[in-house]
Amino acid sequence: MVLVRQEIGDVLRDFRLQKGQTLRQVASRASVALGYLSEVECGQKEASSEILASLAEALEVPISQVMREVSDRLALAESVNIPDTVPDELVIDYNLRS
Repeated sequence: MVLVRQEIGDVLRDFRLQKGQTLRQVASRASVALGYLSEVECGQKEASSEILASLAEALEVPISQVMREVSDRLALAESVNIPDTVPDELVIDYNLRS
């Protein structure tokens, strides 16, 4: 069984490592405890949407990019094929609402 919190933690860790940042640096910028961030990255704790937004900001990555990566990884684990583009009807509907 794939755990969403594990995938979120893995994605956050991957972004942090890609940027060459330490747990301490990201935790400080996100105003979260170092131990808590470590537990989130290890999939031991579930982060609230506010914490996720704060961590994404600290990593200078849009939260949508974090969630997209999580979604892509979950789809891979579930062997689900998700198209890389948004269907035209959703784009049109979104533009009409804006």
